[in-house]
Amino acid sequence: MDFRLKVFYTVALRLNFTKAATELYITQPAVSKHIQELEETYKTKLFERNGSKIALTPAGKILLKYTKSIFDIYREIDFEMSSFNPERQGLLRLGASTTISQYIISPVLASFHQKQKDIKVNLLNGNTEQIENALINKEIEIGIVEGQSKNQSIKYIPFLKDELVLVCNSKNPFLKQNEISLNDLKSMKFITRERGSGTLEVIEFALKKAGVKFTDLQIEMQLGSTESIKSYLLNSDCFAFMSIHAVSKELINKELIVLDVEGLSIERYFYIITLQGKTDSLSELFIQNIASHYNLKL
Repeated sequence: MDFRLKVFYTVALRLNFTKAATELYITQPAVSKHIQELEETYKTKLFERNGSKIALTPAGKILLKYTKSIFDIYREIDFEMSSFNPERQGLLRLGASTTISQYIISPVLASFHQKQKDIKVNLLNGNTEQIENALINKEIEIGIVEGQSKNQSIKYIPFLKDELVLVCNSKNPFLKQNEISLNDLKSMKFITRERGSGTLEVIEFALKKAGVKFTDLQIEMQLGSTESIKSYLLNSDCFAFMSIHAVSKELINKELIVLDVEGLSIERYFYIITLQGKTDSLSELFIQNIASHYNLKL
């Protein structure tokens, strides 16, 4: 593998010479030298430099596209050739959206590592939109997400059922009310995830189906992680719709409590996502491990 291409690829993804140098364990002048050599080889600029910021030139974008393909082929060669040895080897780049990376994926990764100790897994965290974009841009081979945006270039495989429940602090004064109606939701203050979150997308769809506009809710704050939402709830009288997987510990400890809303049930699946028509052997091996872990037929 041409190390100069690896340097270029890292800089192109990070758009930062210093971060690329740190990631590659080389000096920043060495990064600059490798990029300069590539630019001399192809007789064109690969990056536009504007002060401390850099951006890919049209030539740089083309080189990045082919570099991704080259690295995909190298990765598949390494894995396929390792099939002739007792221990399989390779690198799997996996992406998981927030709820899954925090509460679902760890037992799956541990199970996979016990069976395939020489396969390295790199895990990218982000919301559903970010994970789907990483898959489309070939920064990962597999994603596990909370929503289903129905992107035509992505294959969605349902693998685990989830329920989103309305929760609040167990000391919330609203708990004196015996039953919560859909109309009551409009007078309650909510904490939600940010735009691009699969969870938020599912909540909006379910409310709309039940006749409640999301814009009718009083949103006190949008936060970027499930943990930050839980922490906020524990210190306020706000409410949030959250995955039952994410709040199981707090429910057992009676820190949070589930509220039933008349006429509202929010169920969804978590999805394994791959690019349509493109699943390599290593990705298939990991997907089969998930199926085995949850006793599923995928």
